[in-house]
Amino acid sequence: MLTRKGKYGLKALIHLSHLPQGQLALVNDIATTNSIPKKFLDAILGELRNAGFVQSRKGKDGGYRLARHPDEIWIGDVVRVLDGPLAPISCASATRYERCHDCDEASCQVRRMMMDVRRAIAEILDHRSLAQMRDAKESDLSLPSG
Repeated sequence: MLTRKGKYGLKALIHLSHLPQGQLALVNDIATTNSIPKKFLDAILGELRNAGFVQSRKGKDGGYRLARHPDEIWIGDVVRVLDGPLAPISCASATRYERCHDCDEASCQVRRMMMDVRRAIAEILDHRSLAQMRDAKESDLSLPSG
């Protein structure tokens, strides 16, 4: 499940993606516009900066901006930075695999199902850019029926 940290981080990146290239946004403006607690947002933006998604400048004319074009920021990468692996259980993770101690992985039906879940999540998040997420209409995001 996407945590508040992940959700707020994505909301902040979408906010920054609406700015003209090079323009900076104040943390307080991002927080107020998106109903995010400022202290929490400060920490999130620090992680996004360390991961290379945003740049910051201190001082009177300081703030945050995207470090890359929104077409070059993949949602799956952002979620992994802020929330960790996409897999619902560690034995199904492609990036942070940990063996389960309570089952035989070769025959575990739970693991097999959760690997399918991880693959489905990754298929969407790893192929959707920040620009696509920002520009999507509700009809673009609906799940296929059937």
